[in-house]
Amino acid sequence: MNEQLMDRALGAYLGFACGDALGATVEFMSPKQIQSRYGVHTEMIGGGWLGLEPGQVTDDTQMSLALGRAIIEHQGWNLKSVADNFLAWLESDPPDVGNTCRRGLVRYRDEGVLMGLPREDDAGNGACMRNLPVVLATLNRPDDFELWSLEQSHITHHNPLSDAATLALGRMTNQLIHGQPVEACLLEAKRLINQYSEFAYHPYPSKASAYIVDTTQTVLHYFFNTDNFESCLIATVNQGGDADTTGALAGMLAGAKYGLAQIPERWLAQLDSRVGAEIRGQVAALIKMNN
Repeated sequence: MNEQLMDRALGAYLGFACGDALGATVEFMSPKQIQSRYGVHTEMIGGGWLGLEPGQVTDDTQMSLALGRAIIEHQGWNLKSVADNFLAWLESDPPDVGNTCRRGLVRYRDEGVLMGLPREDDAGNGACMRNLPVVLATLNRPDDFELWSLEQSHITHHNPLSDAATLALGRMTNQLIHGQPVEACLLEAKRLINQYSEFAYHPYPSKASAYIVDTTQTVLHYFFNTDNFESCLIATVNQGGDADTTGALAGMLAGAKYGLAQIPERWLAQLDSRVGAEIRGQVAALIKMNN
């Protein structure tokens, strides 16, 4: 794998974690509340409704790391190992657990079920937010990407809108890591909207909730309407709502597009050092699986 590809892969994963840590401070706030309290929120200061330390990440990055560990440990796909890692994370008393994630993992714990039945109320963003390790491990294997993505999603989220967004954002990340132009992502977004018109993001509806449609619209709107990593992340998280997840996913796309060097050094320095170190190790191991 060439150095540029590795740089973009690191940019995607570290950008994801930076977006999580930056956005967590303003999660569940409205844009007006953010403006009143912070002006423009630009720094990893922690706090927020979870009372986090500066640079601390939430369930988005923690579940991604749990998924990455399972793939690396098995040098491939073992769905039970993925579910076991998710359950171990749930039982570690994390700062935040989404309701749909909790329901699916408790079902797995109590019944051993690796896939729930389709549900309308499974259309949250919790499956999409954690799928980056699958993207990195399957850069040249689109069939594995689709299978692994859907299987890990359905442990907790079994909904066609969640599935479609998880696959679309994953494919966009893959294209950017491979150095393809942003036009490839625009085509992917168009395909998503042709499949499910709910995802149309122009004009932007200005909703940033944990509903997968709101999340995806927010991420695509700010990714396509900014021209560098920092402005993309700041614009996204200042929309409030589920800002740790919209920030993480916007950081994933922007990091893959602009590369590691465009992530502000002050954010990388503030990010939990243990998380940063594990991400760097996971990227190297996951990318190696494509050789």
